[in-house]
Amino acid sequence: MSDTIKNPEQQQRVRVERERRIAASRRNKIFFAVFIVIALVAPFGIYPVFLMKLLCFALFACAFNLLLGYAGLLSFGHAAFLATGGYITGFVLTEYSGLGTELGILAGTAASAALGLGFGLLAIRRQGIYFAMITLALAQLVFFMFMQSSFTGGENGLQGVPRGQLFGFIDLQDNLNMYYFVLAIFLFGFLLIQRTIHSPYGQVLKAIRENEPRAISLGYNVDAHKLLAFVLSAALTGLAGATKTVVFQLASLTDAHWHMSGEVILMTLLGGVGTVLGPFVGASIVVTLQTYLSNSPLGEWVHVILGVIFVLCVLMFRAGIVGWFSKLIQRNFK
Repeated sequence: MSDTIKNPEQQQRVRVERERRIAASRRNKIFFAVFIVIALVAPFGIYPVFLMKLLCFALFACAFNLLLGYAGLLSFGHAAFLATGGYITGFVLTEYSGLGTELGILAGTAASAALGLGFGLLAIRRQGIYFAMITLALAQLVFFMFMQSSFTGGENGLQGVPRGQLFGFIDLQDNLNMYYFVLAIFLFGFLLIQRTIHSPYGQVLKAIRENEPRAISLGYNVDAHKLLAFVLSAALTGLAGATKTVVFQLASLTDAHWHMSGEVILMTLLGGVGTVLGPFVGASIVVTLQTYLSNSPLGEWVHVILGVIFVLCVLMFRAGIVGWFSKLIQRNFK
């Protein structure tokens, strides 16, 4: 008798959950369609270089969120991958001008992936603060290597990186052409991350994040899964750094400094850790504030203002801005 009562209840819960997922999927599709339309027309009303900077940092934050939000690994060394992608791309495009821009960006991305593999093999067996400190120490080694190397230009950076041509015939000196190229790169990275987190592999990552001993008991190779997530995050971070170097025609030590690793943590936490759109929203807020405040009388107080906003966000929106809005929508539209 109890089974007869229980089964309809279970069926009802399954039906409600399925409807909720369908509604969420429908909202996401509508949002992405609106976002693409806005992104396509945005450069006609907003300075394209600013938009390109925003997209590069948004991809950086999304890549970092893949590691922190879904694998539960806090890295303090992601600036090393951003800078590696930028420097390698800048060097390749400067020294081998015959190569297409897309090949230079691929070279930077591959170099960051290889560096991520090296970092991961050394750090992935550690957890918590030990993992974070190892990544920070390794990133500082990379920073000093770039500062002392001749091919990076040292403290002056690698300047005058040519944008070149895409596929040999699209002139990337034109900001509009360059913007749509950067938008395509961002969409590729964003959709790859989304596909990853919704795949069976992504579900295993979430299981590891929630309860690693249980994932081990179920037979999963936890270290291999975390290493793959680390390398994928490093590669996408390198892609963001390589693209940023081409946009600004400059690779500098700023990208390798530990402050940059802290900045991407701020972007991710501000938008919402473990949410798909959170890093994009956080990066948009931080980049916009930095850009407009730096040209105002409050320019010297940029970091203080960002710190205050971060504290307020932690106190008022513990799940981040996007996480808070998601909970609000679920509560009001059940």
